Amino acid sequence: MQIALFQDKKIRKTYHDDEWWFSVVDVVGALTNSERPRKYWNDLKTKLIEEGYTEVSEKIGQLKL
Repeated sequence: MQIALFQDKKIRKTYHDDEWWFSVVDVVGALTNSERPRKYWNDLKTKLIEEGYTEVSEKIGQLKL
């Protein structure tokens, strides 16, 4: 695991299958300044699915960071 910085916020990343993968929760936290980025992401996924977006997390893999 490595750390990337975005506007002084730490975002975990790892190299997997010849690609950089970033922590969605860390990215959400950096973009929203939310105190609870994991809850923010879960609520956002729920809202998007309710609006008809069916591939919200289909292409998102979970890796150990």
